[in-house]
Amino acid sequence: MTIAFEHSFSSDTRVLVTGGTSGIGRAIAAAYAAGGARVTATGATRHEVERANGAADLAQVDCVVLDVRDAQAVQRFAARLQDLDVLVNCAGVIRRGAELTDPAVFADVVDINLNGTMRMCSALRPALAARRGAIVNTTSILSVFGGAQVPGYSASKGGVAQLTKSLAIAYAADGIRVNAIAPGFVQTPMVQDMTDNAERSRAIEARTPLKRWGQPEDMIGPVMFLASPAAAFVTGAVLPVDGGYLVMSSDAAG
Repeated sequence: MTIAFEHSFSSDTRVLVTGGTSGIGRAIAAAYAAGGARVTATGATRHEVERANGAADLAQVDCVVLDVRDAQAVQRFAARLQDLDVLVNCAGVIRRGAELTDPAVFADVVDINLNGTMRMCSALRPALAARRGAIVNTTSILSVFGGAQVPGYSASKGGVAQLTKSLAIAYAADGIRVNAIAPGFVQTPMVQDMTDNAERSRAIEARTPLKRWGQPEDMIGPVMFLASPAAAFVTGAVLPVDGGYLVMSSDAAG
């Protein structure tokens, strides 16, 4: 499924997308670059970044390595940016199966998804304040209800939702707006095991009013809106982008 979303930006518009070498972050980074913005996308490993640098959709994107767990690396990275218009935090990880009962795995998921988001927001605050910029975080519909197979992911995304609301208040004096999207079930490499499971995939589609999985491109419009002057009076919002999954009662599914 191809989703068209076009927007034009000044070549002076500076955008940073963490986790921008794959999945939702990649779609957002590519769209901003296609619109003329200067975009930097981060990936956690050199292998991810090397693959991204060879991709046509990211040809106009500066892809760099940054592990959001590394506080010193985040600070060094931020020190090189004097100003920034938009920070999109998409760096994230999910763990399932036997790993979910391991406290160390839980801690690592939280460190990437939640603490990593906070590290980036804090480190880039001066650069964003210089342009009265905007932050868009990535939470999840699992911030609203639990996920038995993904406790670390659910807990971390619930934290991101609350962090978004808190930073919206804390950063308002700097002219920085802080919002978040809450994606539903979106087809990305992170959930390949679920999309490959025909029974599970059909159940998700049946529970979703729009009767399909989301695509990474579905997130572009909501992110660009929240980061744009069109949302100048919007801060602290967590916007579900889920095909209606959250509003469908379980007994109405199917």
